[in-house]
Amino acid sequence: MTLRFSYLGSGSRGNAALVESGDTTVMLDCGFSAKETARRVRRLGKRPGEIDAILVTHEHGDHVAGAVRFARQHDIELWMTPGTRAAVRDAHLARLRLVNCHETFAIGDLQIEPTPVPHDAREPCQYVFGNGASRLGILTDTGHVSRHMLKVFNGCDALALECNHSAKMLAAGPYPAHLKDRVGSNYGHLSNRQAANMLEELDAGGLRHIVAVHLSEKNNTPGHAREALAGALGCSADEVAVACQDDGLEWRDVG
Repeated sequence: MTLRFSYLGSGSRGNAALVESGDTTVMLDCGFSAKETARRVRRLGKRPGEIDAILVTHEHGDHVAGAVRFARQHDIELWMTPGTRAAVRDAHLARLRLVNCHETFAIGDLQIEPTPVPHDAREPCQYVFGNGASRLGILTDTGHVSRHMLKVFNGCDALALECNHSAKMLAAGPYPAHLKDRVGSNYGHLSNRQAANMLEELDAGGLRHIVAVHLSEKNNTPGHAREALAGALGCSADEVAVACQDDGLEWRDVG
């Protein structure tokens, strides 16, 4: 079975990814309206009814805005931690499954390893997806990287990694001071440099795909993100992909 992934879009205006292996397709987050989500799913060659589950990382709108409505419209199970469920007011309207962020679980042909992350949400969780042969890590919305997170994401074959901001661009940018403080805090978002530092600490010898995700449109550029990750891996910047806000990312085969 081939493990593959794609992005409907990634950034501060909405996030959603598809992860697939065998007969199983999981959507990670659903931060667009239900109508827009359906359009983007079809753009990637899938039908909404082919999605088996929606797995939510946390309750912020750019990750959950369309989740309940889309799940109800297409009769899809909605998975999240108890803390996220408490923060999503209409979660009870969907077919709900709860995630223990300390226990590996399965959705069809996908094995999913969760990890708690430091972010300003109720019970945020990020995930590594596997099919017994390959592993895909997706990490966004975390203010720093813990030793436990390094252990969970070590040895992935593909990694989608938050490069939210350039520290220099954030400092000089248009955000008000309180928002700059939030984004750059230990419970905010990873900078390009933090993402690169994480890569330098991981065993990345088997990494086939590296994708920069959740880039700020005001405080970062694809070029800055690519340069930082390429520097950490010792590869060409052209080898670093970027999942963008409007066009997302086409399917990538992990193996």
